[in-house]
Amino acid sequence: MSKYWSDFVVSLDPYTPGEQPAVNNLTKLNTNENPYPPSPKVLQAMEDAVNGDLRLYPPPNADQLKQTIADYYQLNTDQIFVGNGSDEVLAHIFNGLFRQTQGILFPDISYSFYPVYCGLYAIQYSKVPLAEDFSLDLDKYSRPNGGIIFPNPNAPTGRLLALDKIEKLLQSNTESVVVVDEAYIDFAESGSSAVALVNKYDNLLVVQTMSKSRSLAGLRIGYAMGSAELIEGLERIKNSFNSYPLGHVQIAAGVAAFKDKQYFEEIRQVVINSREKLSEQFESLGFEVLPSAANFIFVRHPELNAETLAQSLREKKVIVRYFNKPRINEFLRITVGSEDQNQLLIHSLQAIINP
Repeated sequence: MSKYWSDFVVSLDPYTPGEQPAVNNLTKLNTNENPYPPSPKVLQAMEDAVNGDLRLYPPPNADQLKQTIADYYQLNTDQIFVGNGSDEVLAHIFNGLFRQTQGILFPDISYSFYPVYCGLYAIQYSKVPLAEDFSLDLDKYSRPNGGIIFPNPNAPTGRLLALDKIEKLLQSNTESVVVVDEAYIDFAESGSSAVALVNKYDNLLVVQTMSKSRSLAGLRIGYAMGSAELIEGLERIKNSFNSYPLGHVQIAAGVAAFKDKQYFEEIRQVVINSREKLSEQFESLGFEVLPSAANFIFVRHPELNAETLAQSLREKKVIVRYFNKPRINEFLRITVGSEDQNQLLIHSLQAIINP
């Protein structure tokens, strides 16, 4: 604590990101990064963008990237907002749309940045409990609120909510914004994205990222899709905070990633296939595996302590994510890695379970 801090800084409880250890020969399965590199076309676009134009500010509205995303999802450019990673996009949403007289609602087991944003912007909130099987019951959100947000698939559980259930919520909740945080949606079955509902409901905002399925976590590119009215509000916040959130190289990479559909589909399917295989292998080792539509699995063993297991894996230079929180402290969240990484994980577990 410093005497120079503003008063509110003292009470902040900052988000703790996944560990990024600088350790050689590490199998890192704790932050849901894509095990495969970006498209070669993305790398070429980035290389081409490293030129004398870096002396110039980037286009403040990232118009080319907005147009590319709009074309991809069959929307208009005034329905697209882009930012420096989906975390920044979410921060603007909380600041610009959720500071209401009533508190907002989100799941009790969910993305742990949500309560952090609430603390930062003095937003009241209520956590809505997931069901016993960790599924999300939107009927529990039928009450007065200043906004609703939930990930789909949820994190860290990986469970997917059907599109018809989201639409039912939108039909009944018309007086506040509903935000569907789709960081992992590309690893779900086709047609699961709530983007399909954007033109029907002007209070729906869908947030996505290029960090996961498009292998660009290191570039920080996030975006939101919704009605022009909602997007204008976010633009007003952005231009009161940072008019240039994306640089030339980020914009070039984002455009190229969306245009290389073949590479995207190939890598997406590889990860999905690996997830299903990995889930089966965990089940064969006696683990309970929650149904996952993401690029990670959420598992627990009936006889093994999760925290101890995570530490044992770490000693074998395999890092997974353990959450010491109520209801999920028996679980581990494990990123789907490459085939070699996944098999190293399984072999390490076998050696721990059956020494």
